[in-house]
Amino acid sequence: MKYIYLLLFLIVNLANGAKIDANLEIVKKANTIPNVLVSIANDSAEINTLNKLKYILIQDLKISGHFEVSNFNHLSSYENNPNFTVLNNNKVDLYVNLNSSKNSNGTYSVSMKLYDANAQLNILQKTFTTSKEERFPFLAHRIAISINDFFKAPSIDWMDKFVIMSVYQNSKKADIVIADYTLTFRKTLVTGGLNIFPKWASKDQKSIYYTSYNYAKPTLVKLNIYNSQKQTIMNSDGMIACSDVSDDGSKLLITAAPNSQPDIYLYDLNTKQKQRVTTYSGIDVSGHFVDNDQKVVFVSDRLGSPNIFAKKINSKAVEKLVYHSSNNSSVTTHGSNIVYSSRDSSNEFTGKNFNLYLMSTKSDALTRLTTNGVNQFPKFSNDGESLIFIKTQNDVSSVGIIRLNFNSTYLFPLRGNKIQSIDW
Repeated sequence: MKYIYLLLFLIVNLANGAKIDANLEIVKKANTIPNVLVSIANDSAEINTLNKLKYILIQDLKISGHFEVSNFNHLSSYENNPNFTVLNNNKVDLYVNLNSSKNSNGTYSVSMKLYDANAQLNILQKTFTTSKEERFPFLAHRIAISINDFFKAPSIDWMDKFVIMSVYQNSKKADIVIADYTLTFRKTLVTGGLNIFPKWASKDQKSIYYTSYNYAKPTLVKLNIYNSQKQTIMNSDGMIACSDVSDDGSKLLITAAPNSQPDIYLYDLNTKQKQRVTTYSGIDVSGHFVDNDQKVVFVSDRLGSPNIFAKKINSKAVEKLVYHSSNNSSVTTHGSNIVYSSRDSSNEFTGKNFNLYLMSTKSDALTRLTTNGVNQFPKFSNDGESLIFIKTQNDVSSVGIIRLNFNSTYLFPLRGNKIQSIDW
């Protein structure tokens, strides 16, 4: 038991030391981490869904960066202990045994036992339930989070968050879809016509904003995902989209084009008043709050091609932030950190590449996060230590996850459809 805690102690301190700061140092994951084996109890009454859940749980543990996953196979009943001698001989530190059941009321439950193979002890036991079996991926995510939290490793709570995205169905038709980050669970929330640029209204993920082209003018709509109540926020000629929400959820940054050219507006949900933030005669779009919501980072063509700029909300002064490439777009922020999509040099053999770059308002350092394909619409996790983004390569759209502290990227393809935009 002490051996396992020592390994996790090293992980916690290495990861905490690697948190993104003004120096933007990204470190690789530690080499010495616990080896975990995930197994399904050989007396489990339900196997089909549990096999899928096991696969996702293994992915979660790998993506966390805090565990190695063993390929060794060892089965035991749920009520009995595993063979610790066999586990020790195969260098397994942690053993996870899963059992599941379908209940008469339609709910689906998964029970989990976690064993410390070195101490030969059952150290954690929990049961997780969902009202609908199709939501089993979230049970896998919650099991991974509970194991991670037991060892007080850096949080991976983002795994249990909904992802919201717009998915093209055909010309002038896009649906709003909710999913888990692996895209294993997906449910369509809004269908019919063109519905794009979904954005979570608050951290509790109860409502979203999205742009609908099904009205007389492009319209920003707020939707409660649980009771389907809709509310019209604003409309505008040309285009409208909510690109960011303040930390307290009371203010929106909206791109609108009431005068033919898009500008960024600050909209106060309490007073229903809007304030024009940018006044350039060209294109200003995709505003994001930075530096405690006092400043806005945005994309503008004011120098002839898309680039990243910043300005204080109540100031006229505008500063250029990025001096790399001549085509920079799809910006996102967290605190003082910024990630943007930039078109890198290409030729007839490689085609066009848009890669993601990480920088800070407090440093000149720049770190490239991707290497190929078209990588766009990055979004930070709530803790700022992970990124979600859309990757398009070989005509396939994928949801990408970057674990910044571990310098690792994972892709989850959406076969048959293209993702227009995404948020979590």
